[in-house]
Amino acid sequence: MNLICLLQIVWRSILLGSCQAFGITVTSYCSTNYLSLGWYISVMSFFHFSEFVVTSVIRPQNLTSESFLLNHSKAYGIAALVSWVEYWTELWLFPGLKKSYWISGIGLFLCIGGEIVRKTAMLTAFHNFDHLIRTQREEHHQLVTGGIYSLCRHPSYVGWFYWSIGTQIMLCNPLCSVAYLIASWKFFNERVFEEEVTLLNFFGKEYVAYQSKVPTGLPFIHGYNIN
Repeated sequence: MNLICLLQIVWRSILLGSCQAFGITVTSYCSTNYLSLGWYISVMSFFHFSEFVVTSVIRPQNLTSESFLLNHSKAYGIAALVSWVEYWTELWLFPGLKKSYWISGIGLFLCIGGEIVRKTAMLTAFHNFDHLIRTQREEHHQLVTGGIYSLCRHPSYVGWFYWSIGTQIMLCNPLCSVAYLIASWKFFNERVFEEEVTLLNFFGKEYVAYQSKVPTGLPFIHGYNIN
């Protein structure tokens, strides 16, 4: 790892650590009007930092500043920006909307549950997991069907799907809650289809048998069916 890459990791770590501390401070000491905002900041910073930490455990040879997933895609950044605009606009125009703490609690529950599911999936797959869809099978690459993968074929996506929606429910963002649901479903529908094409190429009949027994875990998403 060269110096530039190391510095990129350091400043991202400092940023996320500072955001985590700020989120906890907002939750603990600021007006209850900003309770959900404090939760949101903490949840977001923890997600991105934990992606890096878990990657450092399961695939240290692939560890880079990209492992934080902070710049996942332009669409991801735009979606985050839109959610912030909705939050502050509605807080200004309809402050009572942001005081539905039981709704925020449901969102927090989805985020925590989604985080647990995703990280469990990453640790279960271990070196077989990658943030990118592989187009070539590596020598050590095995089909993981045990643990959480015996319940659904794509638990890391399941976790991220519900985590994503949970962030908007937590902020009491009605518009973005619906928009995130639609956008996340569309993204994972395409992602699962594309990934299963490669998995069928890698594992053939073994993956077909796995498909027949275990669902994707995502609502109304079935993946690539060779039939």
